[in-house]
Amino acid sequence: MSRVPLIDASNTTADRQALLAQVQGAFGATPNMFRAVANSPAALKSMWGAFGALGAGVIPARLGEQIAVAVADRNGCEYCLAAHTALGRKAGASAEEMSAAQAGNAADPKTAAALRFALQLVEARGQLSDADVQAVRAAGFDDQEIVEMLAHVALNLFTNYVNVAFAVPVDFPAVRLRRAA
Repeated sequence: MSRVPLIDASNTTADRQALLAQVQGAFGATPNMFRAVANSPAALKSMWGAFGALGAGVIPARLGEQIAVAVADRNGCEYCLAAHTALGRKAGASAEEMSAAQAGNAADPKTAAALRFALQLVEARGQLSDADVQAVRAAGFDDQEIVEMLAHVALNLFTNYVNVAFAVPVDFPAVRLRRAA
């Protein structure tokens, strides 16, 4: 059971209704995570805006979802692991690619470098070295892509923390964590 109420869009304030309607339109349903975050319209607006901005960024959706499952597994977030595995499949990744990404691996060297970078950010809490940034650059990423990868990690930390801290019920097909938080 969620530690915060899951807001019902039909019985809440107009600002919450408007934001939840956008979520509903994008997903065809309103995932529980958004209903939990809707306890704060400011937090929901921030989260939804970040998803929209990054969705229009230079990092392809498939790579964004691979980063998300790696971060979710590292943080022990069953909700995000389930959601982003499903979204990664919709973005064209195979089940095998999403499973490998969950472990921080990829057959493609450039994707593997991005996943290493994302997990270094999580594990080192942002305390990277020049060599860490140079390694992802050497894999073929430019500065715009590198900054955007960091933004993906930051958004996923936010969503992981929401779902873990508030015990948000998973409403996507479950995926087993590989690593405990």
